[in-house]
Amino acid sequence: MASRGNWLSLAYFAACAVLLCFYRANSLSETEALLKWKESLGNQSILQSWVINAANNENATTASPCQWRGIVCNNSGSVIEINLASTNLTGTLHHLDFSSFPNLLRLDLKLNNLSGTIPTSIGTLSKLQFLDLSTNSFNGTLPLSLANLTQVYELDVSRNIITGEIDPRLFPDGAAEPKTGLISLKNFLLQRNRLGGRLPGEIGNCKLLSLLALDENFLTGPIPSSLGNLSDLAILRLNVNQFSGEIPTNIGTLSKLTDLRLFENKLSGLVPVGLGNLSSLIVLHLAENNFTGHLPPQVCEGGNLVNFSAAFNNFSGPIPTSLRNCRSLFRVRLEYNQFTGDLEEVFYVYPNLTYIDLSYNRLQGELSPKWAQSKNLTLLKLAGNLIGGKIPNEITSLHQLVELDLSSNWLSGEIPAQIGKLTKLSLLSLKANNIAGQIPAEIGELLNLVSLDLSMNRLSGPIPDQLGDFRNLQSLSLSQNNLNGTIPFQIGNLVGLQELLDLSYNSLTGEIPTQLGKLKSVESLNLSNNNLTGEIPATLSNMVSLMAINLSYNNLEGPLPDGSIFSSRQSAFTNNKDLCGKVQGLRPCNVLSKEKVGRKKKDKLLVAIVAPSASALFLLLSFVGIFALICWCNSRKVSRVELISKTENPYSICYFNGRLVYDEIIEVTSNFHEMYCIGEGGSGKVYKAEMQGGEIVAVTKLNLQAKDLGIDNIKCFSNEVAALTEIRHRNIVKLYGFCSQGRHAFLVYEFMEKGSLASILSDEKKARELDWMKRIEVINDVAHALSYLHHDCVPPIVHRDISSKNVLLNSEMVAHVADFGTAKFLKADSSNWTAVAGTYGYVAPELAYTMAVNEKCDVYSFGVLALELLMGKHPGEFIVHLNSLSDRRIRLKSVLDPRLPHPTNQKLSDELSLILNLALLCLLPNPQSRPTMRSISQQLEV
Repeated sequence: MASRGNWLSLAYFAACAVLLCFYRANSLSETEALLKWKESLGNQSILQSWVINAANNENATTASPCQWRGIVCNNSGSVIEINLASTNLTGTLHHLDFSSFPNLLRLDLKLNNLSGTIPTSIGTLSKLQFLDLSTNSFNGTLPLSLANLTQVYELDVSRNIITGEIDPRLFPDGAAEPKTGLISLKNFLLQRNRLGGRLPGEIGNCKLLSLLALDENFLTGPIPSSLGNLSDLAILRLNVNQFSGEIPTNIGTLSKLTDLRLFENKLSGLVPVGLGNLSSLIVLHLAENNFTGHLPPQVCEGGNLVNFSAAFNNFSGPIPTSLRNCRSLFRVRLEYNQFTGDLEEVFYVYPNLTYIDLSYNRLQGELSPKWAQSKNLTLLKLAGNLIGGKIPNEITSLHQLVELDLSSNWLSGEIPAQIGKLTKLSLLSLKANNIAGQIPAEIGELLNLVSLDLSMNRLSGPIPDQLGDFRNLQSLSLSQNNLNGTIPFQIGNLVGLQELLDLSYNSLTGEIPTQLGKLKSVESLNLSNNNLTGEIPATLSNMVSLMAINLSYNNLEGPLPDGSIFSSRQSAFTNNKDLCGKVQGLRPCNVLSKEKVGRKKKDKLLVAIVAPSASALFLLLSFVGIFALICWCNSRKVSRVELISKTENPYSICYFNGRLVYDEIIEVTSNFHEMYCIGEGGSGKVYKAEMQGGEIVAVTKLNLQAKDLGIDNIKCFSNEVAALTEIRHRNIVKLYGFCSQGRHAFLVYEFMEKGSLASILSDEKKARELDWMKRIEVINDVAHALSYLHHDCVPPIVHRDISSKNVLLNSEMVAHVADFGTAKFLKADSSNWTAVAGTYGYVAPELAYTMAVNEKCDVYSFGVLALELLMGKHPGEFIVHLNSLSDRRIRLKSVLDPRLPHPTNQKLSDELSLILNLALLCLLPNPQSRPTMRSISQQLEV
């Protein structure tokens, strides 16, 4: 009994045979077929020559089209080529009778505006050798009749809108018997036409193919294993589609393959080892899929590989050693994987290399001076690894370098003074390292710079005036360093700035240069957390493109300039000396001006009255002053004795905005009555306190025992709190101070209107309002805060109690890390042993058998928190299940909070997948295998 597959094959070929006979019997002459197609396309100048010569009284059945534009005939006058490529042709192929061209060898219609579906009748071109329909707007499905083109050696349908999926019943495995006999010809063809779209397995019948290009469409399903039958295939381009599943193993047997492009699909699994044995490979692109495992170890054994990408996958393990001696390499992209190994041992010298990106892996070692021998390098990106050591001076001899990104590593030392030799640089990023010293003045020679980021290092000294010469610069960030001195007025010459000017978190002094007003294109200005003085220049109102500004935490005073940006949220201007304006929280400027006017009038009157009596009053006041001083000295002794008798705690006074608040806090909370309790953290209950001046603060009443309230303990804790009050970060709740008197001890914090993340996730309505984008922002905010605590505070700070209860949201849904009751400073010369602290369910497992606290404890807690935001609840059982798995790969869909709609946007899905993968890394049992918060923060920024 014949199998179902055989029955369908017989039906298919029978149908094709009948079709061919039908088309041939009813076909028009070649001239008639072309004229009929022309008529359907309308009046287009490119087809003006397609007319019958009336002078010779020729009719359509006898006229020859061989002289028409784009038409080539053989010696017998039969059309063998239709070439209308790049002619701006519009229309469809629906009225082109392909059966009228029995000898057609070449059909080239690329780079036009053709649309509609590709007709099934194209399969009647049995002698066709070259078919190029690329770069049009063809839609619908890919006709399976293409499999009849058994003589074709180049088939290109790339860059169209081909989509759809094939019914798997059309590709039976031969195990089942057909339920019926041969299906009707009509139904068979209808089914074939309707369900085409996935790449047909029958394409393997085109055994002469040397080029198959279907890239940049919407093809789905698996890559047919029948492609392994195309033994002459040299170029296979399936990139930018939606193919899924694994790469067929037999693709590795295509010994003539030189160009394989599979990037930007949904492929997964392991890459066949056989691909590494294809010595002929010149181009291999595997990027932007979901591949796992190791790369084929012999990927460049043939020594011919020129262009290689495997970026944005889940590859792990070492980078193949065959790449070390692959001197043919021209372009390499391996970023965003989990590759390990020593950078110096894996890569060597590549005389032809122009582009290499190894960012965001786990590569270690140092940056070798041998990279300087790759003289043609235009791009070198190593960001987000574990690379240490100094930046070798030899790097500055790469005179062709356009982009250099060494950010988020462990680089130390100074910026090489010879950096100015890299005159072609447009991007220089050394962000988030341990680079010290001054910014070399020679950096001003990089006149082609578009982006400069030296933030999050230990740079000191003044900002070089030479930075003002960067006329092409669009983004400048020097934040989170130890820079001092004034802001050079030459910064105002950076008229090309568009994205960012960030000088925050330094020790800059002096006034804001008025010349900054010339930066009319910059969108973000951040000068916060410095020691700037004076008034905000009115010229800043000329910065018409500003979308974000932050001048907080300085010593600025006077009125805010005009302009809508200076009416933005209060936090942009808080914690200054005496700013006034129309921003909520600042005093109105006109109040002060009226007081000054009134005071001047009163002063004039007083001068007129007082002047005549000045001498007499002076003598009288002198006697009174001496008498008062004697009395005050005697009473001071009594008061001091009374104060000491009342309490033995010298740290009993707490100030807030310049006034005593201990008694006031007790009063406004009715001695910490439950009605004012708004939550409970690891350190104690949290109360809302509305002060008499209208300020609202959060007060954490500490769970301290009587033995903890001794002078020595209070003094030690107060010293730590004093340091914590200096922490200034947009994602960390501001700690105002510590109060202790009698039996109460409490911390005074900035108040967060939306409350804790735990309370939001536990409320059905609020949880739904916290959509995926907001949850992603919360995760980003917490990551930035922890990165700051771990890597930018000296000494570093471990929070030790990261949980959803200790993440608070303000009115703008910006997340803030709170509750430093268990925070401890990390000292480099100590082992940081401490009692276990933290919230159950978030504590790193190693603390069960060791009390050695380090940053990786917070990393683990962050991983739990990230999963909690994805799942909408604490992932307790999930973590237990996770630890029992040998393969920790988890499908995103299986963990997402069911209260929110499943993300349909691909970019959003990718962001959530990244968070899931990072969370799983944070939960690794071995603390040393967990990423740093700096690395996490950087990956979330991209």
